[in-house]
Amino acid sequence: MDAGHPPQTGPAGATTGGPVPSARHGSFSVGMDFTVKRAEVFRGFADPSLRGRWFRLPGGSATAEHELDFRVGGGENARNVFVSGDTEEHLAYRSRFLDIVPDTRIVLVYEAEVDGSRRWISLVTVELSDEAAGSRLTWTEQYTWLVPTGDGTQDEAHLRGGTRLLLNGLSTVVNPDRHAGLTGRR
Repeated sequence: MDAGHPPQTGPAGATTGGPVPSARHGSFSVGMDFTVKRAEVFRGFADPSLRGRWFRLPGGSATAEHELDFRVGGGENARNVFVSGDTEEHLAYRSRFLDIVPDTRIVLVYEAEVDGSRRWISLVTVELSDEAAGSRLTWTEQYTWLVPTGDGTQDEAHLRGGTRLLLNGLSTVVNPDRHAGLTGRR
């Protein structure tokens, strides 16, 4: 055991015996334009039937679980099983809403787990503003990576790419006219 690092703990605080890697901190922002009013984009976050159509963890739909309590102090829980070849990963997401200003701002904190190990924690601010053609969403995420993948160099790219995929899904749900005719193209 490395004297400079306390032992790493797994699920329920069980010691895994290895040293704890240093936490990695960072932030990024992703923007997306919509041709609908910001109230429609906000509704995509707040309405459970809409949110459930675009907010998904990787994996098959048969194993996906999702719960949403959209209010300050409420939160969201999602689970899924992702299978790639011989590898099976159990994914979990838990969030808590810290600030909600209808049609304007959502602030939340979330944690992401893979196979029972908390991998990262993030503070997210979603801001909505008016634009001439509709509205603009700005997603700003401040993360603390607790258990890096390999040397950790690709973790932010993975997180940013996953966020972009989620926002693309949001766009197809709240802004479907923008995507008309794109499905089925080769």
